[in-house]
Order: sequence, then C-alpha cells, then structure tokens
Amino acid sequence: MVHGHELVLILDFGSQYTQLIARRMREQGVYCEIRPCTDAAPETMPERLMGLVLSGGPESVLSEKKPDFDPKWLDFQVPILGICYGMQLMAHLGDGLVERGQHREYGKASLELGESPGALFAGMADEGQVWMSHGDHVAMAPTGYRTVARSSGCPVAAFENAEARRYGLQFHPEVTHSTQGKRLIKNFLFEICGCTGDWSMGSFIDEQVEKIRSQVGKEQVICGLSGGVDSSVTAALLHKAIGDQLTCIFVDHGLLRHNERESVAKEFGEYNLVVVDAEALFLGKLAGVTDPEAKRKIIGENFIRVFEAEAAKIGGADWLAQGTLYPDVIESVSFKGPSATIKSHHNVGGLPDDMEMSLIEPLRELFKDEVRDLGRELGLNSWRVDRHPFPGPGLAIRILGEVTKTRCDVLRKADHIAMEEIRKAGLYDEIWQALTVLLPVKTVGVMGDERTYEAVAALRCVTSTDGMTADWYPMDPRVLGLISSRIINEVSGINRVVYDISSKPPATIEWE
Repeated sequence: MVHGHELVLILDFGSQYTQLIARRMREQGVYCEIRPCTDAAPETMPERLMGLVLSGGPESVLSEKKPDFDPKWLDFQVPILGICYGMQLMAHLGDGLVERGQHREYGKASLELGESPGALFAGMADEGQVWMSHGDHVAMAPTGYRTVARSSGCPVAAFENAEARRYGLQFHPEVTHSTQGKRLIKNFLFEICGCTGDWSMGSFIDEQVEKIRSQVGKEQVICGLSGGVDSSVTAALLHKAIGDQLTCIFVDHGLLRHNERESVAKEFGEYNLVVVDAEALFLGKLAGVTDPEAKRKIIGENFIRVFEAEAAKIGGADWLAQGTLYPDVIESVSFKGPSATIKSHHNVGGLPDDMEMSLIEPLRELFKDEVRDLGRELGLNSWRVDRHPFPGPGLAIRILGEVTKTRCDVLRKADHIAMEEIRKAGLYDEIWQALTVLLPVKTVGVMGDERTYEAVAALRCVTSTDGMTADWYPMDPRVLGLISSRIINEVSGINRVVYDISSKPPATIEWE
C-alpha cells in the first residue's frame, strides 16, 4: 500500500473487469488497491480509506459456490459502490430480492435514469449506453434504497441509499462501452467519497525513493535490465534512489529483439552495467520444451541463477530488482479468491523457491501507462519509454513449439521487418503492441517456380490503454502487404504471413 494518500479499496469477486475499475480511478488521481473478496475485514478502518468498491464476479449470490465474504467490510462508515455481483450482494445481505435471470444479459444496453437519480449520476444524460454482463438481477431494492435507473432488461439497473452512502450498479461503468462510465466513477470519487485526487507520478517518485533507501540501507542491489519499458524505468528509479549501490545486469539469452544488446549497452552504461552472454545456457535449457508455462518457469529460474552468479562476482548482492507491474501480479496470482490465474509471468510465478536474494519491485503497484509516465518524469528518452511491451521470456513465448537458435534468428528478423515498416508508415504510436509469432506449422508455397514448404509467421497488432483489455488494430492493407512481401522475400524459412484479428478477451495479447 502507498501510505499517506487517499485510498479506495476494491474487493475482487472475480470479475474480468476488476482491474479496469482500478485503472479508471487511478486516471482520476485517486490511489486504489485491489484486495481479494475473501480477505477478512481489518479490526480498524485502513488509514485514509475514502471508499469501498465491491466488484463484479462470475458466481451467483444464490449459489452455494459463491466466494466467502466478511460482511464486517460493510460496517466501515465510508461510501460503498457495488458493481454487478457487488450490487446483488448488497441486496442479498439486506432484505432485497435477487432473482436468477432466464437468460444472460451481455453487451450494450440503454440506461434510463429516474426523475431524481442522485449524486452518482449528477451531470449525466437521462439516457445513455451501458455495458451489461450478468445472469442474476436485483428484482427489489433493499429497505432504505430507491431505484434510480433501469434498462429494458433490468428493472433495477441502479439503486442508492443516499443517507448511508451506499450505491449499486448492475452495469459496468469501468468499460469504455459504458459511454458515461468515466463521469459516474468521477462522481463517486469526488462528489460522494470526497477525494481530492492526491495521487501523481511526482509524489510516487518521492515516496519510492524514500522507501527504496529505507529497504536497502547500505546493501547492494542488482537489477535485471532488458531494455524494455518496465526494466528501464525500474533501473532509472533505483539509480535515482541508491546510485552506485545498483548494478544492472543485461542478460543476452538469445531471445531478444534485433540489436537490443547494443542499444542497451550504449544507453545504460553509467548504471554499472554488466552484459552477460547466456544464449547457450538458455537455449540449452529450452531444448525440446514446447509447453509455454514450462518455458516461462525455465527462463525465470535461469535468470535468477545467472543473477546470483553475477552477484557473486561483484562481491555479493542482497537484493534483486525487477520491473514487475500490477497486471503481472493480477494475471499470475488469483488473490486467494475467485479470480482466475491466466498465466504465470516469469518474474512472478516462475521464480525458484530457493532464491538467495530478496526481491525489490518498485513498480508492482503501477499499470503500464503509469510506468510510461514515471519514465518521462525520470527523464528517460521517449524512444525508450514509448516502446511497445516486450515479454520477459522474450521470443521464447512468441515461438510456438520448440525454441532453437535457428527459429529465434528467423523470428527476430521477421519481427524487425514488421516493426520497421510499422514505424515507416507512422503507425507505431497508434498501436499499443505489435508482435510477430512463429507458428509450429509449415505450408506449401511457390517461390521462383519452385515448391517451398516453410513456416508461417503471424503478425498481431492491438490497441489498449493498460493491457488488461485490447482490440485488434485495423491495419492498412497496403502496409500489411508490404510487411508480408518483405518477410517472405527476405527471411529464409517463412513463406506465409497471417494477421491476428482477435481481441482480449477472449484471447490474450501474447499467444503464449
């Protein structure tokens, strides 16, 4: 928890949108944290707690399988907003009526406000589009509550108890499809909770510098610096906090982007940078491995082993710094509650249990766009800060099937061509992440009147704000054609290029 700031807590009941609630609140300058809904309520109210949000979730409040919840959370005298499942729980724990739906209401709906919709809907149009995703619904609001909005499929789409400062929404204001959702969240934070918006990157830097110095003392820290946004910002923040106590280690595991080793060495030389050539080690450990989770764990473990060996060479280090972000933690850990574990991130779920160093993760509470803002505040160049995300396991999880040096070289060259053409077309900054994937299949082709039987490359480009949801980017066909032509003609081993048009959810951004 970031101390000293106004705090809103979000209790997670397993909704795929919970992280978006946090992002929408952070965007308003209000610090919030996600907690598992199964956490027991503390004996005393957390310091500077301004409000509480009960998220959506996949279960029914009428089901025996519903997650455990400590009703003492509702005893805190702060405003409470229940969203979807959270609203139904508030009704169920009171004397309201929750009914099972005859069918699931999923997608866009038209919301109609009542004559006096209250502070939560202040300044909003009487009708607007919202995003529904529920099976059950509140058929009757609890005593003391009044219905303030409805939709065609939901007679109680929102209710409030203004005196007790309790509010419920059947729809999801946090998703962009709810066109007035941002205003609604702003109303809850500032008009109802009384927040002032005291969360900023400037204050975060000051607090983290103080925290890092207190944590580390006079001890040595090593940082895994890959050249990506997360590790670069982590290194810059640590260097500001502890200077020469930091040693950055760049591990060339043979799974990096084109020319990455040279560019990192040039830019971060003043950070006590050590460059380690570990390609043979990593590719040897990955030989014959095709399962993506196994790849991640192998890479995570061997990163640590390399770091420990390099730490010993510089006289020992007590701390390992990593660029772990909030979405990494969210996707890797189920919060002990009902949220599904999506995949292990190599720097969260793939670390060995017997690691000798302690972890320091100063970005663990931030989303990607916040990390970019932090990098700018720290003075990193825009080319570095605005780079597309690149996974810690590198090309290993963009090579479907076995990872070999030959396949790495093929994919690296294809990816470089794609990025080159995307930049030339002026599209790089419009795309949140672009990547090339090497598929474990071969197809027949014809080149120079001769039959070929070679691999397929898939190009994936998405738009997003935080990586938690993403839409495929509608690439100009002319640019796609140029990328495809160059890859097929210039990269030996690929004779077909396809374009991925799936969104997240249901797909993830990376293929593995």
